[in-house]
Parts: sequence; C-alpha cells; structure tokens
Amino acid sequence: MTVLNDIADLGSINGPVVLAIGFFDGVHVGHQQVIAQALQRARERSATMVLMTFDPHPLRVLRPEIAPKLLCSTEHQMRILTSYGVHHLLLCKFDREFAAMDAETFVERLKTACSLDSIFVGESWKFGKGRRGDVALIRSLGVDAFGVPSVMHEDKVVSSTLVRQAVERGDLLGARALLGRDYTVLGRVIQDRQLARQLGFPTANLDVQNEQLPPAGVYAVDALLDDKWLPGVANLGRRPTVVDEGALSLEVHLFDFDRDIYGQLMEVRFIQHLRAEKKFNGLDELKAQIAQDAAMARLRKEPGQSCPQG
Repeated sequence: MTVLNDIADLGSINGPVVLAIGFFDGVHVGHQQVIAQALQRARERSATMVLMTFDPHPLRVLRPEIAPKLLCSTEHQMRILTSYGVHHLLLCKFDREFAAMDAETFVERLKTACSLDSIFVGESWKFGKGRRGDVALIRSLGVDAFGVPSVMHEDKVVSSTLVRQAVERGDLLGARALLGRDYTVLGRVIQDRQLARQLGFPTANLDVQNEQLPPAGVYAVDALLDDKWLPGVANLGRRPTVVDEGALSLEVHLFDFDRDIYGQLMEVRFIQHLRAEKKFNGLDELKAQIAQDAAMARLRKEPGQSCPQG
C-alpha cells in the first residue's frame, strides 16, 4: 500500500484521482460500499482511487472526553483496506488547525493538489469548520461528489458505533453481520512469564492494538501467521489465578504448533465464546481447565451458536 501523509502529496499521482473520504473505523459493510463505488468509478475513468482518512480520530482532538474506543489501529486498518482493494491511502494528521479549515478551503486544496475526478463519502458525512460541508457543497465547487446511501441491518444504520456495541457485549454474530467478516484484533507477540508453556500449553502473548475488545473470557479463535489462518484457543483477561489485579492480556494457544514467533504481528479472529474468565484453586486446576478449553475449541462452531456442554 502506498501511504501519503499530506493533501499536497496527491500531486505524486499521475492522472485523475477518485477520493473516498471518511474515518472508516472497522471498515464495516457501509464503509465497504463507499470503497466499492469509488473503485468502480476509478476503473471506469482510468483513475487512481485514494482512500483519505484521519489520525487521530477527530473526537480525540475536539471532544476527547467522548472519543470512542477504536475497533482497529491504523496498521490494522491498512491490512483490512488492502483486502478490499485499496492500494493508496492518504492519512492526514487531524489537529485543531485542520479542524479549523472551512469546507470550501478543504475542497479547493484537494482540487489544487491533483487532477480530482470525484469524491465518494457516506451520504450523511459532514466536514469542515462547523461541519458545514456536504455533498451539495462539493458539487457547488465544481467537483463530482457522490453520497453513498447507508447500509441497514435489522432496521438500524450500520455504523462503527453499532459494531463497537456488538463487540463490547460479546455479540460475535452481530459484529460479523455488521463487518461482513469475523471481528479481529491485531497485536505483536511479546515475551511473558511462559507459565502456560510450563503447564503444557504454550501461548503467544499479544500486545493488542485494538481498543474495543470483547468481554473477558476464553474463545475459540483463528490466528493469521504467514498468510495462513491457524486454529487455537485464547484467553482474554487478567489471569486472576496467577496475578493479582493483572493487566488485560490476550494469550493464544495454537493447536499443533511449536515455533518461535516473538516479535511477529498476529491477527486473531474470535470464532466462539467458550466461557467466562474465572479464578481457579491452584495451577493443577487451571491446567485441567485449559485442557478442557482446548478440547472444546477444537469442536468450534460458527459465531452465535452454542458450544457443546461437557
């Protein structure tokens, strides 16, 4: 993926440019419609589609007290966007100076920077100082603009907020419907106490980038390593049996896997919730429960289905 960091960098692209603009947190099915229509326009016009987004989330700057937890980090978002055919990203720094830019100036800067063919946004998207800008204003400045209709799910508009709420309450089936794929987290494998290895179940401990996580507990998961999804079981929690008031961590045990992967990025998708986190009476009891969890995870079912009891 080619990453640009300033509107002026659009000048490095030869030929016409189609822009898809938004925050795209989670890249849900509504975002995917904006991306798909922008890509289609770019193909028709022999243009380059560039997705424009912002870092940090605008509310982190304007209203930090109500800023949402993010569904994915920028690095994770880039992975997801690539899978949907996005190969050029304009990642603009959002600060108070950027927020103070009026809508007309914003559009004129885009027009000056490149051969701007068109702009695609969600139909309710607003921009510029005082949120005065919309599709009609863009068109009034001589640029083709398209407001892509919202996608509905169960009589609600699909939004990043709706996805966050589903993930927060552990509704994996609902999150999957809104995202068009399983909910995933991205993290780097870090060194830890290696207690799980001593218990016979080596785990990859992740420094998780996502901010919005599902409820603590044990899950059947898949983990992406070297472009291959591998099955496993994961504990998301604070490890109360071995740590008093421990930090939230994600530990993934991959089945039939024994490789040194410290330092590598791992993407984990949650397939099925198996049980809540609990404190056990010692390591022997914990080891027995981990064995049972692993056996249950091997009998995984699709999100939303109950697991067999045993």
